Amino acid sequence: MPTLTDCQLAAKALHRAFLVNFVADLESQELDFSSDSKGKDSNDDMDNSNSSSDSATSSSLSDTDGSDFMTPAETYVHHMANLYSEHYMSEHTEIPKTQEFMQLMLGEHKDRFPHIFQSYLCIDPDCFDSLVNAICDNKIFQNNSNNSQIPVEEQAVIALYWFGHYGDAASIMKVALQFGVGFGTVHLVTTRVLKACCSECFCSSLVQWANKRLKSEAKDWVSNQSCPAWRNGWLMVDGTLVPLFRRPRHFGNVFFDQKIKLFT
Repeated sequence: MPTLTDCQLAAKALHRAFLVNFVADLESQELDFSSDSKGKDSNDDMDNSNSSSDSATSSSLSDTDGSDFMTPAETYVHHMANLYSEHYMSEHTEIPKTQEFMQLMLGEHKDRFPHIFQSYLCIDPDCFDSLVNAICDNKIFQNNSNNSQIPVEEQAVIALYWFGHYGDAASIMKVALQFGVGFGTVHLVTTRVLKACCSECFCSSLVQWANKRLKSEAKDWVSNQSCPAWRNGWLMVDGTLVPLFRRPRHFGNVFFDQKIKLFT
């Protein structure tokens, strides 16, 4: 269930208070109406002059007091307007952040230490540059706002870093503080990168079926790395791991990974 903001909680509380007040006011009016109807016969003998003077006095009092009186509906609208006039209910506190790590990733690590760059983003620098060049012209990275977007390569860094981590390290707060951006920016730029990579233009130009030469090379690689009987299993070269219940009898040792677990 999604959590509600402080503003939404306050709005719900005001709405409930208005409904309770409105129902209580209706019940009070119903009681007044029933009591007035019972005492109607006894008030018929009153003097007309006294009633006229009383009505004049009450009308004058109502004229003086009516300007400051607010109905429950008007009170509800007034408080809701005051509530939504402020973007934040509590005082906004700026969190210290820096983009030094972003500059380090796209600078020293990318140029001089590609293994460190790849350990953070799970992609080598050359492949990263090809990815950025392939998606940079997508319309998702263009807007007509006065506030321009951050560079596409920085958006790709944030998205790839988020993809390559899990647990506490992949929380929005940790990723935002790591790269010196806002909490909402992490989700926003990741969505842009995903939409660009899932676009028809990107898929049709970069995601293609293997031709005969690539199929033959993949089959040779499978035959050399495992066994000749598995030569036609070239589609499993993408790195997908399928856990096995137990070690196969034939060529059983080749199914162990670096963590001594059985995969195929």
